[in-house]
Amino acid sequence: MNKLFFSMLLLCTTTVMAEESKNEWVNTTLTDATIEKVQTAKYAYKKCVGDEMQKPSYQKQDTRNATEAIIKQCESNLAKMRDVYADAKVPSVISDRHLKQLRMQTTREALQGMMFSEASRKAGQK
Repeated sequence: MNKLFFSMLLLCTTTVMAEESKNEWVNTTLTDATIEKVQTAKYAYKKCVGDEMQKPSYQKQDTRNATEAIIKQCESNLAKMRDVYADAKVPSVISDRHLKQLRMQTTREALQGMMFSEASRKAGQK
């Protein structure tokens, strides 16, 4: 009975290890030109968010709604970064993860900035 259990366990372990090797991360190298293009696209995205935050129409809205509208407005700039990754043949899993991280970080920063701006305006009104 123990031998049967042990052989089944060994068979399952081998199968799991084979599956893990398929999902193993393969190191990719990006050229300096590609990295520069990614950084340029990232700068354009953050500049777009910053410029949109300055518009007076967003100052009158709820901060969460305004932040969501700002991020949606600048989504096309983020798509340019996806194109750079696709041209460099970066796996979509990796590029999507980086873009999601960048979007979340930028959204947090924009929301924080909008909340600070709203608090400053309210403090000045009193």
